[in-house]
Amino acid sequence: MLDADLAALYGVQTRRLNEQVRRNTERFPKDFVFQVTPAEFANLKSQFATSSWGGRRKLPLAFTEHGAIMAAMVLNSPRATEVSVYVVRAFVQFRDTLIAHKQLAQRLDELEAHIERKLSSHDRAIAGILDAIRQLMTPPAPRKKRPIGFVHNDQPPPAAKERRPRKGRALGVVFRFKFEPRSFNLQMPGEARQY
Repeated sequence: MLDADLAALYGVQTRRLNEQVRRNTERFPKDFVFQVTPAEFANLKSQFATSSWGGRRKLPLAFTEHGAIMAAMVLNSPRATEVSVYVVRAFVQFRDTLIAHKQLAQRLDELEAHIERKLSSHDRAIAGILDAIRQLMTPPAPRKKRPIGFVHNDQPPPAAKERRPRKGRALGVVFRFKFEPRSFNLQMPGEARQY
């Protein structure tokens, strides 16, 4: 942005803006403000309509965005003060936004780690379920089918085991304890008898 345009924006004269830049050279390094070369100025004049009354005697200054902000800091006009306050607020808001983004990024990292832990445990559980389903899907080994009808084996049947009678299931219950009647005293009111 040229010095005349920036001066009009801040509501000061162009010579006042250039005067402040020359007085505060330490605040305006080469990447903030620079002087336009004669070739660039000639190119600018050919693009704009010039009056017959004359023009600039000196080459104009060109300000970068950083230089325009710094000019707002050194100028003493109401508009420049307003821009300075706006810039300070913008930087504070930018810092707050960066802090919020860092906190958000940290929370996202924590959430991602938590989800990966959960998914890995769920993946193991799902893999176990799929293995069980595959085992259920495999057909069982074919059973040896018995032929229909009577089949005579050449081998004799295995010897039958000697069986003991089952206890407690039939009518003939076998008890393994002896019943011995005991004598006991039965006392009635008034007499004692022994049976």
